Amino acid sequence: MKGRGVGIVLVLVGLGLGATLLRDQVPVGGAQAPAMRGAAPDAAAATPVAAVSLAAEAGARLQNEQNTIDVVGRFEPGLVFISTENEVMGQDPFGMFGGSEVQRGLGSGFFVNDAGDILTNYHVVAGESGSGAAQKISVRVMGQEQSVEARVIGLAPQYDLALIRPVGLDARLIRPIPLGDSDALKVGQKAIAMGAPFGLDFSVTEGIVSSAARQIPIGFSGSGVGQGITQKAIQTDAAINPGNSGGPLLDSGGRVIGINTQIYSPSGQATGVGQSAGVGFAIPVNTARNLLPRLQAAGGREVRAPTLGVAAGLLVRGQQQALAVGLSVLSSEGKRQLGLPERGLVIGEVTPGTPAARAGLQGGTRTETFRGGAIRLGGDVITAVNGKPVDALEDLQAGLIDRKEGDTVTLTVVRAGKSRAVKVTLDETSFR
Repeated sequence: MKGRGVGIVLVLVGLGLGATLLRDQVPVGGAQAPAMRGAAPDAAAATPVAAVSLAAEAGARLQNEQNTIDVVGRFEPGLVFISTENEVMGQDPFGMFGGSEVQRGLGSGFFVNDAGDILTNYHVVAGESGSGAAQKISVRVMGQEQSVEARVIGLAPQYDLALIRPVGLDARLIRPIPLGDSDALKVGQKAIAMGAPFGLDFSVTEGIVSSAARQIPIGFSGSGVGQGITQKAIQTDAAINPGNSGGPLLDSGGRVIGINTQIYSPSGQATGVGQSAGVGFAIPVNTARNLLPRLQAAGGREVRAPTLGVAAGLLVRGQQQALAVGLSVLSSEGKRQLGLPERGLVIGEVTPGTPAARAGLQGGTRTETFRGGAIRLGGDVITAVNGKPVDALEDLQAGLIDRKEGDTVTLTVVRAGKSRAVKVTLDETSFR
C-alpha cells in the first residue's frame, strides 16, 4: 500500500514459542459481608471474602500455569527445529566476480507418527525462489546437539504444507504429538504455540483462539509462485514470529489444533521483516489430517488441491499471459446484454471424464472477443459453491481445498438465465 500511513500487510514468516505465560489480572470481588455484631460499621467482615477471592485468583492462575507446564513437558519433545540451505548465485553489482553463496532458512515442525514423518510449512522447506524443495534440509530434535538430514516425502504448495522424514535418526527420539479436532474449536479456548522464533529453538507462548474460521490466502497458487488459495485459518494471539512457521498450535490437552503459518505485521510494510502484532494464523489440523495420506504417498512430489474439471471461460490479457477472471470485472450493461449474472465463474470448457462432466456441467459453445479479452458463451456460470459466492477460479478452489475423494459439493449454476443446484462428487481424477 502506498502513502505515508503504515498499512497492515500479511507477511509469511517463521513462527515460534517463548517462555512467557500470559496471566490475566482477575479483579477481586467487591461484595461486602454483613457487619459483625458489635463491630464498627467500617469493620465489616469483608476481609474473609477478599481473602477467598485472592485465594481463588491465585488458584486459577496456578491451575492454568500447571496445565501449560504439563503440556509443554509432555509434548515439546515432539517439536523439531528445521534448517535449510540453498546455493544461489552471488550478487555482484559490478559483474566482475562469479561464484555462489549459501542461502539459509529456519523454521519449525513436529512429528506426526512413529515412522518419524514431520509436518511443517511448505515455505519452510521450499527451494530457491520459493519453488520445489530446498537443496539441503536438516532437522534437530530437543536435547540433541547434532542435526540429521531429512528428505521430502510430499509437498503441498497450495496448502503451505510439507511432509519430511529424517534420515538415520534414532527411533527413540521420535515423539509424535497427537492430532486434535480443529472443527470443534471454540473462540476463547487456550492455544499454546511451539516453535523456534528468530532461531530461538524450542520455545513456547500461550494465548487463546481469537477466531476459529478466519478466511485468508494461504500457500502458493502453484509450484511456489503466486498468491495462495483463500481458505479457513485459526487466528490466535499467542505470540508467533519469524521461525515459528511449521510449528504446532496445541490445545489445553496437548493436541495439535493447527500448524502456525502466518502473521499480520504492521512493521512488515516498511521494513520487509514481519514481527508479531498479536495476530497470528494457523492452518487447521483437520486440513492437514485430510492431506496426510496424499502427502505420504507423494513420493517426494507435489500434491495439488482437488479440481472439478472445468476451465474458466472469461480471460483478460495480462502482462505475460491471459488471466482467468470473474464476471465482476465486466460492466453491468455488458452483462445485461449477454444475459449473464452480476457475479460468477464462466465455464469455458469441461474436461471429459471428470466430476464436472459426470454432473452434467456445460462449457461455452461460442467465443466473443472484446477489447482486452474474450469470453466463452453458451455454457454454465457457477455463482456459488456450498452456498458461498463464487466469482473467480480461486473462489471455487477455496470451496474444494479441504475435500477428499468421495466428498460431494453443491454448486449453484446459472444456465440460460435460470439458476439451479448441481451436486458434484469428487473422484480420483480430482486429485491428479
